[in-house]
Amino acid sequence: MKELQLKYGCNPNQKPSRIYMADGSDLPVTVLSGRPGYINFMDAFNGYQLVRDLKKATGLPAAASFKHVSPAGAAVGLPLTDTLKKIYFVDDMDDLSPLACAFVRARGADRMSSFGDFISLSDICDVSTAQVIKREVSDGVIAPGYTDEALAILKQKKKGNYVILQMDEDYRPAPIERRQIFGITFEQGRQELDINDEMFANIVTENKDLPAEALRDMKIAMITLKYTQSNSVCYVKDGQAIGVGAGQQSRVHCVRLAGQKADNWWKRQCPKVLDLPFVPGIHRADRDNAIDVYIGDEYEDVLRDGEWQKVFTRKPEPFTAEEKKEWIAKNQGVTLGSDAFFPFSDNIERAKKSGVQYVAEPGGSIRDDAVIDCCNKYGMVMAFTGIRLFHH
Repeated sequence: MKELQLKYGCNPNQKPSRIYMADGSDLPVTVLSGRPGYINFMDAFNGYQLVRDLKKATGLPAAASFKHVSPAGAAVGLPLTDTLKKIYFVDDMDDLSPLACAFVRARGADRMSSFGDFISLSDICDVSTAQVIKREVSDGVIAPGYTDEALAILKQKKKGNYVILQMDEDYRPAPIERRQIFGITFEQGRQELDINDEMFANIVTENKDLPAEALRDMKIAMITLKYTQSNSVCYVKDGQAIGVGAGQQSRVHCVRLAGQKADNWWKRQCPKVLDLPFVPGIHRADRDNAIDVYIGDEYEDVLRDGEWQKVFTRKPEPFTAEEKKEWIAKNQGVTLGSDAFFPFSDNIERAKKSGVQYVAEPGGSIRDDAVIDCCNKYGMVMAFTGIRLFHH
């Protein structure tokens, strides 16, 4: 297939719309099910590059959950603890494959943002992964292939209209890319930066103890940022993004946004939240929304008389500010990556509140010394990569 006509572009009034290869060659993607849209393809192609890079950098299966051309979550296929299985609502599923674990982690990082996402997988989709995907509200999935049984499971979603894309693993784009804005053509070399161990060799803090797990998480953070709308930062722990801040004009606002998401991810693991008494048969989206409100500042909205009865069998005690602060303080060993340098130490101060111990950023600010001093104050390890990763 050399081109694919689409229903419309980003919005229904933007017609005509299509994807095609400018050189007249065949498209490197095959539609196996559904009718993908313009934004579906944008999410799919960005997400596929992300998981491809994660697999190359770590050797592990990888998955990403994309919404509006930025990842809500990204992860590699490490085993899940019992607590993670519970907060990701897969504690009733046995023998999850590594790829399924990667998807569960990617989807579970920020479940509110991932609602209606587009999924990207680095490996052939197996039955285990398809069974987890089937449970979630999602627009579609892209992978290098599918087993017959997995494909049959996925084709059951959305009454057979779920978007399933297969990407040609051998496809390599041209080294120059072009786009148009206001009828004017922009041209640049593709972002083909290889993110590997050497990128993090320049440790500028007094503490230079960078464990293998933290180095892995630095690579995950920077690869995630490579495909995240800038300004962007990414908090990572145990092989998965736990908070992504994208598209903010101020970097500290990005750090705060992503930090709040990381805090929410951690708060969901608090026994008080794990033990919330949900009514039987509650929809997954209603349950996720109730948890998000309960652990936030507007918790009274879900505990108000007439409201709590819709989601709980009994009225839970509030999750107080003091309890939240005490619980968040227990989160340690988090990695923070930034797509450009931190211009002020306030970014580090905020990151510390979310358990950040390891930092990767390009460096190059006139205030680098102040940022390094702040890291030293908290015994953090910070690597200067020397490479900016803006994505627009």
